[in-house]
Amino acid sequence: MPAPGDAAPAAAAPLIELDRATVLRGEVRALHELSLRIGLGQHTAILGANGSGKSTFVKLITRELYPLAREGETPVRVLGQGLWDVARLRSQLGIVSGDLGLDLRQMAGLDAESAVLTGFFASLALEQVADAGMRERARAALAQVDALALRGRRYAELSTGEARRVLVARALVHRPRALLLDEPTAGLDPVARRRLLRTLGGLARQGITLLLVTHHIEEIVPEIGRVVLLRAGRVLADGAPEAVLTAELLGAAYGGRVDVRREGGRYALAAI
Repeated sequence: MPAPGDAAPAAAAPLIELDRATVLRGEVRALHELSLRIGLGQHTAILGANGSGKSTFVKLITRELYPLAREGETPVRVLGQGLWDVARLRSQLGIVSGDLGLDLRQMAGLDAESAVLTGFFASLALEQVADAGMRERARAALAQVDALALRGRRYAELSTGEARRVLVARALVHRPRALLLDEPTAGLDPVARRRLLRTLGGLARQGITLLLVTHHIEEIVPEIGRVVLLRAGRVLADGAPEAVLTAELLGAAYGGRVDVRREGGRYALAAI
């Protein structure tokens, strides 16, 4: 596995720390005094129904949204820092989201390797020239997610599953210590989903912390040892998968009766 980025903070700093974080989206409180601490090496799933606060949580970490705060308070810390530069953050926390993939598809003529190279720059456009070292790291990241053969193909022509693996490679070029994955298998067929989940499990075993945000319990790979279940912007349950992924708790979170099945380390949910 590639070595972590050079500018690593102290090992004792948690990956994510929320201290009574409250976020307003218009007139709605999307997060209600949410307190949460996630350590490096603690593979965690943030799970909940639509409207539970998952997207707000992601935007809070990526600084697209800001919490309410009194003077002197720091409701959100990432790797021990209350204020952080997004470009510097990328070297520690790789971000994978479907929204980014949509933006990349709009770039005419962009090939998969160039899509990965955009991860080195502040904008999606390759306005700066990628040097040989960047290209080597981009190809290494593609190989890490079993996508090196895609490097010369146009990004807009890739299947959804292929494009998603390229997005993961883009997040890996900085050799981050952790990945924040926002609904990573959305839109994938069953085979592509299983392949991507195997890739994520492999990254976890290599020492990259996974922070998975999803409403699909099927995405929770066996390497994930903690599930935080959200409902209406609050933590409904927090613990090991076998304690949280129960019909009672998930029914309360999703607002209906559900059946939960477990096979080995994987879970599946069906409404009943």
